[in-house]
Amino acid sequence: MDCCICGPMAAIYRPPRNTICSPCYEGAKSIIAFLNDDERAAGDGGGGSDGYRGLFKHTNSSTKGMAEVWEQVKEMRDREEEANQRAGFLEQGFGAAWMEGAHTDIAVKPGNGPPIPAHKAILAARSEVFRHMLCSDECKAAPAGDCVSLPELAHDELSLLLAFLYTGTLDAAAAATATEASERRLHALLVAADKYDVPFLGRACETRLAAAVEPGNALRTLEVADRVSSCAALKERAMGVVLEHAEQVVFSDEYHDFAVRNAGLCVEITRALLAKAAGAKRVCTEKSEDVYR
Repeated sequence: MDCCICGPMAAIYRPPRNTICSPCYEGAKSIIAFLNDDERAAGDGGGGSDGYRGLFKHTNSSTKGMAEVWEQVKEMRDREEEANQRAGFLEQGFGAAWMEGAHTDIAVKPGNGPPIPAHKAILAARSEVFRHMLCSDECKAAPAGDCVSLPELAHDELSLLLAFLYTGTLDAAAAATATEASERRLHALLVAADKYDVPFLGRACETRLAAAVEPGNALRTLEVADRVSSCAALKERAMGVVLEHAEQVVFSDEYHDFAVRNAGLCVEITRALLAKAAGAKRVCTEKSEDVYR
């Protein structure tokens, strides 16, 4: 059947010959259902999809056709493009101010290396922890050009943290997970995001780490995820890799040092392995009973 939407001759079809294939039909239903749900959510005070509140207030959901849906999708796309342009404008402006060191009023000192100039207003706006640090009595009385110290971060890690606070993005090359050094940076940033209350940075680090978990780094990822209370999904992902490749992981040279530092996690791994073995045994038993019935 030639489809009037995806078919090669759709442009010359006219009613009443128009037909639609099953995938296009289901896709149209899904789009309309999504927009109807979004409209109901906005009407109930839930706000609907982020940034599209009130978009469908003049549309009758019971008579909504594909032409109206397409117009609404185009409007959503225009709003998304506008939001991206606004974000790019802010990113370039703040990022340039930091890179050029324009009118900086504080130096952030890492655990090693020289201090990095920054702006108090940006630090305070991005982190409630920094806001309280900078608004303390002793900071108010400090002279211009004062310094705040973050000794747990190396110079390259602090540079990545500040770059994220200014631009909202992780440097693709510096924060890649292809090497242990890059992985170390992401681990440090994840812990810093939790300590200094920058949840957006935490989510960005967690996403990259979760996508790169493998038997060779599962223990390191599990260890750092256990330190951060908001990383339950990352911990579950790392634990799953450990269980799936238990023999390779447990008999590795790294596991001994890991066990010394993380006795509690080793208990969790042992219990999870036993539960997995018991579940597999139960499944085999049930299959055997089914065979003999």
